[in-house]
Amino acid sequence: MTSVLFRNGALLDPLQPELIPGHEVLVEEGRIKEVSDRPIKTTGARVIDLKGKTLMPGLIDLHVHVIAVEFNLPRVATLPNVLVTLRAVPLMRAMLRRGFTTIRDAGGAGYPFKQAVEAGLAEGPRMFVSGRALSQTGGHGDMRTRGDYMPPDAPCGCCVRVGALTRVADGVDEVRRAVREELQMGADQIKIMASGGVASPTDPVGAWGYSEDEIRAIVAEARGRQTYVLAHAYTPDAIARAVRCGVRTIEHGNLIDDATARLVAEHDAFVVPTLVTYEALASEGGKYGLPEASLAKVADVHEAGLRSLEIMKRAGVRMGFGTDLLGESQRLQSDEFRLRAEVLSPAEAIASATVVGADVLGMTGKLGRLVPGAFADVLVVDGNPLRSIDCLLGQGEHIPFVMKGGHIHFDELEHA
Repeated sequence: MTSVLFRNGALLDPLQPELIPGHEVLVEEGRIKEVSDRPIKTTGARVIDLKGKTLMPGLIDLHVHVIAVEFNLPRVATLPNVLVTLRAVPLMRAMLRRGFTTIRDAGGAGYPFKQAVEAGLAEGPRMFVSGRALSQTGGHGDMRTRGDYMPPDAPCGCCVRVGALTRVADGVDEVRRAVREELQMGADQIKIMASGGVASPTDPVGAWGYSEDEIRAIVAEARGRQTYVLAHAYTPDAIARAVRCGVRTIEHGNLIDDATARLVAEHDAFVVPTLVTYEALASEGGKYGLPEASLAKVADVHEAGLRSLEIMKRAGVRMGFGTDLLGESQRLQSDEFRLRAEVLSPAEAIASATVVGADVLGMTGKLGRLVPGAFADVLVVDGNPLRSIDCLLGQGEHIPFVMKGGHIHFDELEHA
């Protein structure tokens, strides 16, 4: 693996309020070897003169669905496995091109996707996969229409369709088995449905989802394998129940109130808002096949998104960066920064996609910062993201260089 010395760059450290000019960063064997404000001596390294451009850590998106190749998720679950897989590959590459060097798939992608990326068969971000999310009967992950039923000869829970984001499991014993199966199949963490949702056909947004006994059993099984649980939840009641039962991260959280936000902070849990998906669902969902029942539920959570950021910021809740985009709207991934900038400072928005994301993933010091020993996930950016978040928007037009784990995936510096 080629050694690289970045010279004459302005270093963005998410823990510092301003860029640090005149820094050098040496990459060796896929890791950050040295960071210095003085010349670094090395032999044999490729030297890249940044000419004052910003050097920053790769971005982390904690809530993606790489196999959500269409808005209509029930339809995706019926598509041929090969078709879903091949349609997911360019989505992963586009994420990496936008500067997202690490993603947490929040339901759907299993271990083979991670294997393919690590082996170089597909180009994409570093992946932390959840396998299939766990849903109760009639919950957010139950994609059957009204009038349908679960036939007695339905495939067992361990049977996999690549396009299925979820699996249905009920009762303490059954959810324990489901967690064990997903972990055995390579899940890095476990996703559950702790409230109703938008993209599913029959559950109201305010539904509670799993019982507390079921949630505690799921959390206990995850902890037994030294991992954690993330929970889809919108309402204060659903969020509070999940956090009290030991859930580590709340996904979405749009309808959170002040008291619940304080409870989340007291339990040292995280929330991963996903504002951009509601904008996309409202503006493009109908055009791209989102069912009418789902469109009708978008309004319940869309307008509350920015208000939830204000509430959580006031309570001191640590917020990770997530997008949750579906189908054609996945191109809007970086627009989450634009929306957050209406409430958060650029530094706070960047921290959510770097150091907070690393903390959620248990990768503090390894991801999210350019420090000795960290993975060499490096972006070169035209502009100062701490002054204007706009240079992180789009499809990577202002990010001419993307490195992941010391491997250069995109290099347009000569043309920049």
